[in-house]
Amino acid sequence: MPSTPTVTIHIVTYNSAEDIEACLNAVLRQTYELQKIIVIDNASVDGTVGRVLKYIERTESQIIQLVPNPSNIGFASAHNQAIRMTESDYVLVLNPDVELEASYVERLVGEMERQPGIGSSTGLLLFQDAPEIVDSTGLVMNRIWRAFDRGAGEPRQQWSASGEVFGVSGAAAIYSRIMIDDISIQGQFFDEDFFAYKEDVDVAWRAGLLGWKAYYCAEALGIHKRGWKKGQRGARPLFIRQRSFINRYKMIYKNLSGAGWVRNLPQLLAYEIAVHGYMLLREPKVLGAWVDFWRQRPNLRAKRRELKEKVLNKNQK
Repeated sequence: MPSTPTVTIHIVTYNSAEDIEACLNAVLRQTYELQKIIVIDNASVDGTVGRVLKYIERTESQIIQLVPNPSNIGFASAHNQAIRMTESDYVLVLNPDVELEASYVERLVGEMERQPGIGSSTGLLLFQDAPEIVDSTGLVMNRIWRAFDRGAGEPRQQWSASGEVFGVSGAAAIYSRIMIDDISIQGQFFDEDFFAYKEDVDVAWRAGLLGWKAYYCAEALGIHKRGWKKGQRGARPLFIRQRSFINRYKMIYKNLSGAGWVRNLPQLLAYEIAVHGYMLLREPKVLGAWVDFWRQRPNLRAKRRELKEKVLNKNQK
């Protein structure tokens, strides 16, 4: 008899004391047996580590492992850290402000086992404050390489059909170990040059280039609190706004190849003029992120070259 695929859940926390217990409660209620739950804390100062330790003691859980990092190494690096600590067949990357329904893992793993070409999957994520409204049903990318949460802000009834998507949101994504190993660049699944924001889009784009499919399962449900609400952009720290802005360009630089983009040049130029004009007038300090881009460009170029070689080798098979 074939063995049951193993699953680990990886949660990266940063000042997540308010949310982590509800998240862990939902994880422990999963109908699918979990091999391990790894909580990587990125130097929280709000008592998150103490909350998790007390939770482990109170629940007497044998599968929760807490790893407190001495500094905030970012979402991407911390999840890579957890990935290296495990060898499970599937990895669920989970935000601490997400609560999963009990069958979430079982439904997604079942679908991925039925369709081996699927390397990533997600369920129907709904807003905590408005559970009839969609937070995400996966990722979509437009013609000028801007990515969005598919279905965000729309009624959940409009998204009752499961199917393939461009990619999945890192808020509650299951990735197969085979795909993780296949698409990693320089030994990194999530690009650590991103720190946080759009690293899941980068993974989706890279996975697609290497022939992997992403899947949305409408029957797998999750509730997402979202730490930043629409209209609160100005309240975000400058560092975060810079990463959110510049990571799109890092992603394009690494993953875009060929001359097909030329046909979208008018729309691209119009958007870039508008967004850089806005930043120059309203948030000029965000444009300082270009310094980071040029500093990292040699490494980004090396990653771009490695990806091209991977795509070429796969196409020759």
